[in-house]
Amino acid sequence: MDSRKLKILTAVVDEYIVSGEPVGSKAIMSHVKASSATIRNEMAELEKQGYLEQPHTSAGRIPTYNGFRLYVDSLMEKNQLSDDEKRRLDAMLPESAQSEEELVKSASLALAELTKCAAVVANSMPKFSLITKVEVIPAGKRMYVILMITSNGTIKNKVCRLEFDISDEQLEFFDSYLRSNLEGIPIDEITEELFDNIKTAMGTYMMSLAPLVSGLLQLSMEFTAQEVSVSGASNLLTCKDFNQNEIISFLDNQKELTAFINDSFSGLQVMFSKENDSFVIHNSSMITAPFKKGGRNAGTLGLIGPMRIDYAKFIPYLEYFSQRITDLLSENDGDSAEDIQTDIDG
Repeated sequence: MDSRKLKILTAVVDEYIVSGEPVGSKAIMSHVKASSATIRNEMAELEKQGYLEQPHTSAGRIPTYNGFRLYVDSLMEKNQLSDDEKRRLDAMLPESAQSEEELVKSASLALAELTKCAAVVANSMPKFSLITKVEVIPAGKRMYVILMITSNGTIKNKVCRLEFDISDEQLEFFDSYLRSNLEGIPIDEITEELFDNIKTAMGTYMMSLAPLVSGLLQLSMEFTAQEVSVSGASNLLTCKDFNQNEIISFLDNQKELTAFINDSFSGLQVMFSKENDSFVIHNSSMITAPFKKGGRNAGTLGLIGPMRIDYAKFIPYLEYFSQRITDLLSENDGDSAEDIQTDIDG
């Protein structure tokens, strides 16, 4: 396309993002030095090329998915955050978060408030923590509770019902093995090979202890599973661009976000519902950016909104918060390591 068509397409997208209404040639004249007739002809060509569409014969044009994709990838000029804006964003984060999760949650809430979209967080940070305590607690006849605590303060438990009675000797052997071999290791080192070793170590006790080993495996998988949460979901319910039933279905099945979010670890991504039929909210877009800890991907922060979301304005917010989270996690990384070692030694 020639430069005039690109300018017209950019102007149509910019106007449509603001108004949500079809854009006519007169609205474009302030952006492009050309007559109304020339602009109409160019918009007709853009429609033929699949970048614009005309909802009604007498109406103006709106961008298609292809128009938005070209705009985001090549035409959009992102806003530059001023120092005052950065200070305002910093003020929305806690000065001394009680936990890493609180820091990320605060950024998610701030994004939802700023953009009036839904903010999503996929948190992989539990994988960075160490197991500080594992204990098997009798809770009734043939019933036991496995308790696991990690260095980031997360506590999980699993109730297991056994098929056979076990002796105090068997329970003590199992409990002692877990303390000796699991306490102090990183969550992300819990592997199938590790559980194969546990099964082998149990020897003749394995038949009686099998439900406990299975429960321990399930509990470990809960720690390693990526946690996905959404803030500002009510913003989606009040958005006129969306079908209410689709939003309700989305809120009931948030786990489907994991597959989309994991694609963002390579950097900032803009994804459209048009590109994936399995994403339940039609006419939507999702912008995601990863944050890191110790140079490793620790999670993803993102926004979900209508396809006419203000990309030029909101992407800098998302990039700034994801970078601030990365910086703050890196600053605290050394201190956390010392605290973890203290917990283990204690």
